[in-house]
Amino acid sequence: MGVTGATGAVYAVRLLQRLKAVGAQTHLVVSPAGVLSAHHELGLDRAALEALADQTYNPSDIGAAIASGSFATEAMVIAPCSMRTLAAVAHGLSDNLLTRAADVTLKERRRLLLMVRETPFNLAHLRNMTLVTEMGGVIFPPLPAFYHRPRSIDELVDDTIERVLALLGVPDAVPKPWRGL
Repeated sequence: MGVTGATGAVYAVRLLQRLKAVGAQTHLVVSPAGVLSAHHELGLDRAALEALADQTYNPSDIGAAIASGSFATEAMVIAPCSMRTLAAVAHGLSDNLLTRAADVTLKERRRLLLMVRETPFNLAHLRNMTLVTEMGGVIFPPLPAFYHRPRSIDELVDDTIERVLALLGVPDAVPKPWRGL
């Protein structure tokens, strides 16, 4: 899992908590800007954020195990995903461990899910999203669903995370389905 400096650190925290709850092993790379966002939005420092994962890596450690396709993973999520990271992934710019791990995920044809956070999108954002999609990645802006009548931000975040887990194929995922009118 990667965490970047886009707003939405709560998605990273909740996803890490849920993955731990279902027994998934997590490997985490947090960019310096990701630490700033987590601190500003949630009051968490790097140590607190990294404590939620099984294994953590320094973004500059390009020689880490997750930088190689021989390190077997099932999927990678970048939550939240900044437009800078999206652009790096779209253009194969593996200039740090986070973007290298994403590149490896794509080249190995594994599931890559980017929870992009920006609005409105400009043409460069849209083209980069298209490029990642054409390479097999999934663009997943964390847009809330309201049909289940959430009563809190926590419920909105939790439902989004459950949808992410379902896309990752986690059997214990419990997204709220649309039941029709």
